[in-house]
Amino acid sequence: MIEIEDTLENKVPNITFNNVCFSWPEKKEHVINNCSFSINETGLWMIVGKNGSGKSTLLKLINGLLKPTKGFINNLANVGMVFQNPDHQILMPTCRSELILNINKKLSRKEITNKIDISLNRVGLTGFDKRPIHTLSGGQKQRLTIACSLISDKNFVLLDEPTSLLDSYSQLKVLEIIKDLTNNKRNPFTALWITHRLEELSYSDAVAEMKNGKLSDWQKPLNFKYN
Repeated sequence: MIEIEDTLENKVPNITFNNVCFSWPEKKEHVINNCSFSINETGLWMIVGKNGSGKSTLLKLINGLLKPTKGFINNLANVGMVFQNPDHQILMPTCRSELILNINKKLSRKEITNKIDISLNRVGLTGFDKRPIHTLSGGQKQRLTIACSLISDKNFVLLDEPTSLLDSYSQLKVLEIIKDLTNNKRNPFTALWITHRLEELSYSDAVAEMKNGKLSDWQKPLNFKYN
């Protein structure tokens, strides 16, 4: 069972899993197995885990792309998604047209332009509104996908290994942008970030390990030990 509230602007996002299980049709084994956790504070939350541990399935359950086989998900957040490869989610030829595609309200032209300028500025792409997508670097494309979540008023963003295809400079830039967004108390924003890069954990507010379909307790990065 899933409960989702859609009108959640300026509210602190809240995601809770209670004994959630998920298995694919005609499969006996659970990909997610009696998983319970909550994220009820703004911040940058990170999950690490080996391939096949259930990390991507967990994100799909949060995003409503999958429904639990058993258990309960309480989703009080406007959830957005940033994929590993930004080319898999960018559809339009320019930054402006891509951002307009993600606006979910009826706005005047002036309001649209203002909203685009604010979103681009928040991800370090000021003045990029007319830039063709094909001229952007991989890191700039990834920042544009984050801007798309912002312009659609998402307050909880899932990031599935968003830096794995980026160079070291772009990795750091994306990390710093997300960290800055989650530190902005005037606009409650939460990010759940899946990573294989252990060096990224120091940027997080809390870390957990996904193992055998379950999520460990959240820990401060300095106290976290990867098994």
